[in-house]
Amino acid sequence: MSNYENVEMRAVYTQTLIELAEQNDRIVLLEADLMRATGTQPFMDKFPQRTFNVGVAEANMVGVAAGLSSTGKIPFANTFASFAARRTYDQFFISANYARLNVKLVGSDPGITALYNGGTHMPFEDLGLMRNIPGLTIFEPSDAVSLKKLVKQASEFYGCTYMRLNRRVSPVIYAEDADLQLGKGYVLRDGDDVAIFAIGAVMVNEALAAADVLGMQGISAAVIDMHTLKPLDKELVLSYAQKTKAIVTCENHQVINGLGSAIAEYLSEVQPTLMRRVGVMDEFGEVGDLDYLMKRFGMTAENITQQTLALLKQKEKELV
Repeated sequence: MSNYENVEMRAVYTQTLIELAEQNDRIVLLEADLMRATGTQPFMDKFPQRTFNVGVAEANMVGVAAGLSSTGKIPFANTFASFAARRTYDQFFISANYARLNVKLVGSDPGITALYNGGTHMPFEDLGLMRNIPGLTIFEPSDAVSLKKLVKQASEFYGCTYMRLNRRVSPVIYAEDADLQLGKGYVLRDGDDVAIFAIGAVMVNEALAAADVLGMQGISAAVIDMHTLKPLDKELVLSYAQKTKAIVTCENHQVINGLGSAIAEYLSEVQPTLMRRVGVMDEFGEVGDLDYLMKRFGMTAENITQQTLALLKQKEKELV
């Protein structure tokens, strides 16, 4: 059993930052009055002089983070993903990225995981906004193991990053010795008939469940955790497009300008490929529990399976 079973991802995030900060005194933490929600109180308890709570002022928080970065610090700035994307966008774009600084922005409760905070706090557009920032590294861990590994890697290179953080408990997918690398997708399951590319805790788990159902129908489905949206692992995408000639993308986000768009844009230029995109279909969010919201927005293994079967029928017709 993994050491991370039944451990909230926000707790793993905070513990990882503490471990990194113990080794590197340049790491600092910024919050916008959401320390209880993001679970970072233990970091402040350990490093009170390296923790900055700016209050309900997310844009200012990113400005402060940029200032700290300009002095050589490595700031991790945390808030809900809805605020990280919408309220801080100009400051993150200009003060951090355009200025070629080293701000690590973290958006928690992405997509439907905002649950009862509802549509106003349910970011289906944050990846799309962030994709437009030149040179920005964008990633979304799918479990506690990948979270720990990818946060550590983000801290070790110079440059801005945006991480989506599911703060609740997520099933553990990876062995602790898994070789995960920012910028490189990870093949969780190989397959020959179709490739399912997924991002984030919600959709990677559903993609794996869909592959099980497809397997019982004699369909060989590869499942790839595309934890890094940008830079896109083009080599891996192309290899599975050539191998399977059918791709399904799964994301807890609008299908517009997210993972599905990134893969479709690339393949349209090098290897036009039959695709289906599973995600939010140009809608706003709403209040609900996770099971309801997954069904409401089609983020289920059942819908992934249905979309895959429809795609394979199309593939069969075109190959005749």
